[in-house]
Amino acid sequence: MTETGIQHVVVSRVLRWLRVLRDDLCTVRVDPLPPSVWLRWLPHGVVCLAALGITLGGGAQLQDMGHLSNGTAFPIAAAQGGAAVLALWRPIPAWWLSTVATVVGAVGMHGKLGMDSGTFTWPWTATGIIAHLLVLLLLALRVRTRVSAEALAVTALVTYLLQGVWGASNYQSTGVLAVSLFAVAVVLGMALRGRREARAELGRQTTLTAEERARRTLLEERSRIARELHDVVAHHMSVISIQAQVAPHLVENPSEELQENLDGIRQNALEALTELRRVLGVLRAEQPDVPQSLDEPATGTAPHAPQPTLDRIDALVENTRAAGLTVQVDVQGTRRPLPSGVELSAYRIVQEALSNVLRHAPGATASVRLVHYLHGVDVRVVNSWPTRSVQPSPGAGHGLLGMRERAAMLGGTLRAGPLPDGGYEVAAYLPTAPPGDPDQATDPKDDSA
Repeated sequence: MTETGIQHVVVSRVLRWLRVLRDDLCTVRVDPLPPSVWLRWLPHGVVCLAALGITLGGGAQLQDMGHLSNGTAFPIAAAQGGAAVLALWRPIPAWWLSTVATVVGAVGMHGKLGMDSGTFTWPWTATGIIAHLLVLLLLALRVRTRVSAEALAVTALVTYLLQGVWGASNYQSTGVLAVSLFAVAVVLGMALRGRREARAELGRQTTLTAEERARRTLLEERSRIARELHDVVAHHMSVISIQAQVAPHLVENPSEELQENLDGIRQNALEALTELRRVLGVLRAEQPDVPQSLDEPATGTAPHAPQPTLDRIDALVENTRAAGLTVQVDVQGTRRPLPSGVELSAYRIVQEALSNVLRHAPGATASVRLVHYLHGVDVRVVNSWPTRSVQPSPGAGHGLLGMRERAAMLGGTLRAGPLPDGGYEVAAYLPTAPPGDPDQATDPKDDSA
């Protein structure tokens, strides 16, 4: 590369850096300091109190030892103290104000440093250092690391130009000390800001993880419900297909129209059964080799086994009693044939509720109450106050999602919550009529048990 090309690259990089510097430091955007989590507005009060001390002390110092007039010393000190307060809301303009006030003060004192036999701190006064420390710390707490480093670099450059290039006589140099303290303040602010952002990001990730876990649990429960209901529907469609195939043989000399209709019924049933099995195969193929999760209640059945019904409640209760839980069962009303979905959902709700008692209420007793109405069944599982300490469970609440999904899918209702005596109740009403059916509007309490 030629010398001209190298100069062109250097100039372009310098111009680009100056544009970045202008975009970062030439702004008046509002960036308020949030109140502390534990101390609320105490940091703001401390900064305002320090600003008052900087204004009063700096004005007296500049007037007595810097030999500046009151009309010059007080505005400079007020600008330095005001910069600390302004940094609570607009850190970058506050940094400019503090820097300009320091430069004006240093220029004003430059020709008066040899008037006394003693020496005076220059170019940074003691109050100027304190004010700029607060400003840089508040700035580093809220802006990006690059902007904080740029502000520190410009501050060091201004200090070097005043003390190293311009210089003065008979003064106590504060340039190195000031820049060193400023660097410490900026590094501390960066570290605190990074820690705050890391905690905020951790909180966001925790929230997203919890939402994703709940969503995944809900989807898994819906998939499990879909598999179970598809099994039930597939069974009925198989029966319809067989009956449609056998029906012509039960009638002597069936008409062609009857045979065509029965063939159409059988063909539609077979197509629906094929489609159901295809969907069911997709659902089951997601994790065919993964064993059942510990958080899911053990069913005691294989994936392709017939789905349980309320007739197996006694076996479920016996298994629960064998695990150490005292359970009482109360069945009321006339046991009528229920739709397969209602049977399965009622069984699963009781199963999940008893599993929750075992996990979350050690030492408690439970009662299961089933009330059969004309148009539905009422399921109620209540447990007493646990007698032993409850171990935390990471899957808490996931079973309730599944129970609510089952009840809502059937057009029923489910409520779950603590009782006044310290126990817990899960109560669901599952209608036998499909959602929107006129029979479903009947109040279950008006049904004959």
